[in-house]
Amino acid sequence: MERQDEHQRLHRQLLRRVQQTCKAYDLLAPDDRIMVAISGGKDSYTMLELMHALTERLPFRIELIAVHLDQQQPGYDGRPLRDWLDQRGVRYEILSEDTYSVVTAHLDETRTYCSLCSRLRRGILYTAAERLGCNKIALGHHREDTLETLLMNLFYAGKLQAMPAAYTTDDGRFRVVRPLIECPEDQIARFAALEDFPILPCNLCGSQTGLKREAMTALLERLEADHPHLRSIMLNALRNVRPTHLLDREVEAAWAVRPPDIRPDAPARPRTAHAAAEPVAASAGRTKLRVVD
Repeated sequence: MERQDEHQRLHRQLLRRVQQTCKAYDLLAPDDRIMVAISGGKDSYTMLELMHALTERLPFRIELIAVHLDQQQPGYDGRPLRDWLDQRGVRYEILSEDTYSVVTAHLDETRTYCSLCSRLRRGILYTAAERLGCNKIALGHHREDTLETLLMNLFYAGKLQAMPAAYTTDDGRFRVVRPLIECPEDQIARFAALEDFPILPCNLCGSQTGLKREAMTALLERLEADHPHLRSIMLNALRNVRPTHLLDREVEAAWAVRPPDIRPDAPARPRTAHAAAEPVAASAGRTKLRVVD
């Protein structure tokens, strides 16, 4: 009974957060046909489950199509995923491309596989999305993903950049959305365990250790041990940017010409009283300054 209560509570909390995120960032619109990218990991299973539940609450119609890419990794077995999708009655497609050999042929074990692997996977998914007539692609990145990306860009790339809730692809064909971007990873992991999703292991990125992202995960864990709710505070910082207090001149210029309804400047209030500001010490031979009215 406790397990069932916990499952219902997590489902309710996560679904509410996804609903709020979709509303805040306009992730969904009437008649969207959305490719839901399913990797076989806890995040994408949770995303599909929550988005399916969300369709029943929306005041308009959207269509979901789950798409999974078999990257032909050694030992891959996609049958548990296909069985799960069949049992859920979800419309889906399974694609198959040997990206594993491409990645391992171009990169040795000392280099990170993730970047090249994700680019190859993204190109395949975009092609499938166009064939399926999808206008949006949903990815399962969560709160920790965007915070770790922020830190990696800050420490290693010298730029302030995280993962947005949505963006348009460079060619303008698709809108990529991240419904879980404000969901805590620990809640997703516990929900996935209670759902008993058939997780498919990744033998590519999952085979590497000592990655920069792992270091960022460890850093966040250490910091939050001393500062509770640190991740929530950092996520809020991404919603609370102050362009006037950064050093990017392009951002400063864009902010200066923003529409008047975007965070209006407070009206200036002239001061009527001032501190005397009389010195308690001064250099020898200092000339007394004239007071300007």
